[in-house]
Amino acid sequence: MTDRKKSELTREHILTMGRRLVLRRGFGGVGLKELLDQSAVPKGSFYYYFASKEAFGCALLEDYCVDYLGRLDALFAQVGSGRERLMRYWTAWFDDERAEGLADRCLVVKLAAEIPDLSEDMRVILQGGVERLIDRIAQVVADGRVDGSIPTPRDPRAVARAMYSLWLGAAILSKLGKDQAPMRDALLATERLLSDRTAD
Repeated sequence: MTDRKKSELTREHILTMGRRLVLRRGFGGVGLKELLDQSAVPKGSFYYYFASKEAFGCALLEDYCVDYLGRLDALFAQVGSGRERLMRYWTAWFDDERAEGLADRCLVVKLAAEIPDLSEDMRVILQGGVERLIDRIAQVVADGRVDGSIPTPRDPRAVARAMYSLWLGAAILSKLGKDQAPMRDALLATERLLSDRTAD
């Protein structure tokens, strides 16, 4: 194994452990010592990969966005109408007996209110990831209009943004109340939104 390969694996390990910690505690709630202890790397090694905790946060969010969008692309590439592919994505936000839902593993849900006050660079990265996510949802809405499964005459990007806003809010309320009822409500609202044949 080359030094470069070891270096890549160590950096990836720090980011993986960091993501787990941040999902539990938020970015501000994770201290550098805890991150180093959990990653089993010395302080000097951390600064070899990241100039600061903020630089680590930027790398964490970039890595997360690439990972999330890759998984979303794979989900949307599955066979089905536009409506079926969209609803498959939204139902994946829920917990089930086998695994946590997407909402529980979402750094946007965890950090959207925290990051804008901490770091402009991190805010820009997270916002960019959200915009690319909305673009992908909009494309599936457009596909659904073409295949007839989504009859709404509204602009696909406006529909995508409305749905994502709805689900982001529902996920936050579900976390706050430790109850998936807000997401069940969001599922019903999404069905109505996709079935609405009237323009604004």
